[in-house]
Amino acid sequence: TGIPPEARTDPAFPYYGSDIKNQTAYILNNLKKTLEAAGSSLDHVVKAQVFLTDLNDFDAFDEVWKQYFKVPPARSTIGTTGLLVVDTIVEIDLIGYVPGNGMTCEAIKSGIPAPLAHYTEAWKVGGLVFAAGQLPTDFKTGIPPEARTDPAFPYYGSDIKKRTHYILDNLKKTFEAAGSSLDHVVKAQVFLTDLNDFNAFDEVWKQYFKVPPARSTIGTTGLLVKDAMIEVDLIGVAGS
Repeated sequence: TGIPPEARTDPAFPYYGSDIKNQTAYILNNLKKTLEAAGSSLDHVVKAQVFLTDLNDFDAFDEVWKQYFKVPPARSTIGTTGLLVVDTIVEIDLIGYVPGNGMTCEAIKSGIPAPLAHYTEAWKVGGLVFAAGQLPTDFKTGIPPEARTDPAFPYYGSDIKKRTHYILDNLKKTFEAAGSSLDHVVKAQVFLTDLNDFNAFDEVWKQYFKVPPARSTIGTTGLLVKDAMIEVDLIGVAGS
């Protein structure tokens, strides 16, 4: 039927409820069943990607998210032009683990700026490090001075290069706090609000990765911090 009744507001009572909240709860209830069928649970999710057709829905989405995750996974939230089912406004992608057999899971905190939203900087589990998507922000002032060009000297430097440096310096600290390094990253996703920035971004990227990870680079309609321009999402190996 497309969007089922329990995932949408009643057209006769459109102000009783919220489409984004209903769709988020519907998805997470299904993912809960999926993980339980695998011998796991939402408590053992370490990595999440969320795609929203309207980033203005984020706050309402995050209200529901908090109800399902006591200890939140690392997360990236990305704007998208559309999803494969008509009128769907959110898609959620999770990675988790099955507990037991000596499996250990450790939340990573390196001291970089802490997110405002309900997610964890990174998790180390099963020999892997799952980092949250990093944005060029201190979560206090928006884009900090070191991640932007000086408005008095706009041609000394490049916003995309400065933002990329800022993000990768923070991710370097995250991986080091997990006992790893950027040399042990095996998978990357990069989201750019303007793909014309790719070449300048890639110049900086090459400075941080001697042996580059597998990578996807995707255009996005928007990111959760104003003027962010870029988000970087990494998975790596813990240790050598």
